[in-house]
Amino acid sequence: MMKAQPYTLIHLKRVSSTQDWLREWAQMGAQEGLALLADEQYAGRGRLSRRWESPPGGLYLSILLKPEIPLALASRLTMLVSLAAIDACKDIAHIRPTPKWPNDLLAHGKKLAGVLTELHSSGSHLEFAIIGLGMNVNNDFTQSPLHDTAISLKMLTNKHHDVNILAKTFLDALFSRYLTFIQGESPHLEWAQRLEPVGRRVRVEHPPRAPLEGLVTGVSPDGALLIIDDAGQEHAIWAGDIIPV
Repeated sequence: MMKAQPYTLIHLKRVSSTQDWLREWAQMGAQEGLALLADEQYAGRGRLSRRWESPPGGLYLSILLKPEIPLALASRLTMLVSLAAIDACKDIAHIRPTPKWPNDLLAHGKKLAGVLTELHSSGSHLEFAIIGLGMNVNNDFTQSPLHDTAISLKMLTNKHHDVNILAKTFLDALFSRYLTFIQGESPHLEWAQRLEPVGRRVRVEHPPRAPLEGLVTGVSPDGALLIIDDAGQEHAIWAGDIIPV
């Protein structure tokens, strides 16, 4: 269970990946609540093992959690982290990003942040989770190839933001929510309330299966995207690329 002091934050200048470092520490017996913040990553990863660009100016943080829950409930940890990141953005920058399934935050339709969840289990129970948050804070994409798809807090507010303060604000919000989660409260309804692309027609690309097109009707309590195809059949999607059509 979580200790009285909910987290210990370590801040390093440059690492390969905060996820990789924290996984090694977890395997050596690190306690729940250990968090690693890096100014820069040179081998950051996103969902589906894609490279996450991690230049100076962003927030790159991973946290070790050890909730005593069935593995089937572990996807709700991603919801918790997303909601805590939204809390931090509201507190620090006075903006409220929109969650996008399965693990992104959007602002003005562009990617502001992403969450990466790695689960380590024994049988049907979770041993530990390493959850990473990457957020564009003081990055400037105006002259970048990512201009059409990425945005930062600085671009949204025309202000520089202290990454250290943002990280601590996020961790405070996360552990406040985590306490209610381990007491049995699900973050599902709050996370799903404004979730993109609920209510929109999409195409799902999830090789080697054929693409699926349909209307997104909601998201299950455990995080599966619910889509009704043109034949009226409902599908629960756990992974894949979601493209508006």
